[in-house]
Amino acid sequence: MANSKSALKRIKVAERNRLRNKSYKSAVRTLMKKYFQAVEEYAASSTEEKEEKEKVVQQMMSAAYSKIDKAVKRNVLHRNNGARKKARLAKALKKVAPAS
Repeated sequence: MANSKSALKRIKVAERNRLRNKSYKSAVRTLMKKYFQAVEEYAASSTEEKEEKEKVVQQMMSAAYSKIDKAVKRNVLHRNNGARKKARLAKALKKVAPAS
């Protein structure tokens, strides 16, 4: 147990930050999973459905990029980690998208 007021405060602050970081990381992982699922559906869809599925994929990508950027801005993720996650998202779409 902490012996001073400042040590008690540091424990509280560290716990608060840990919970905040945990929620950001969880949200990033959830959005990435939803995006990968949308990309799979886009790849499996027929030519008629591709246009509307592409819009969904773009919205998912935008949401994931936004959350990753916010996590990097708030020092939840290192900027290289954020860049790597965003590169993974772009690579997944590039693999299934037709060459334009």
